[in-house]
Amino acid sequence: MSAAVPMRCENSAAAALGAADWLCFAAAPAFAIMALLTGVFGGGPPDTLCLAAQASPLSGMVLMYVLMSAFHSAPWLKLISGRRSAALRSSQRRPAASGLIAWK
Repeated sequence: MSAAVPMRCENSAAAALGAADWLCFAAAPAFAIMALLTGVFGGGPPDTLCLAAQASPLSGMVLMYVLMSAFHSAPWLKLISGRRSAALRSSQRRPAASGLIAWK
């Protein structure tokens, strides 16, 4: 029975690491949604007082959420660039007309 416990711990640790790897993809869309909602609905009475002194609607919390979304977009950019480079590599390996594989 003691042999089953370490396997269970290893599986749960691997699952936790897998979830943590995918958790980084949640930050950028979450901040983008928060920026959109804050920009559309506003923040309430404290923000209305601050809007009188600030001319731009992209100031305060909206600007902070937009910047945080941009700063947390690195995992998405890595994912997109990885897919593009994989597609580029697969498109370079096309069979030639003679039936042999031609490598460019």
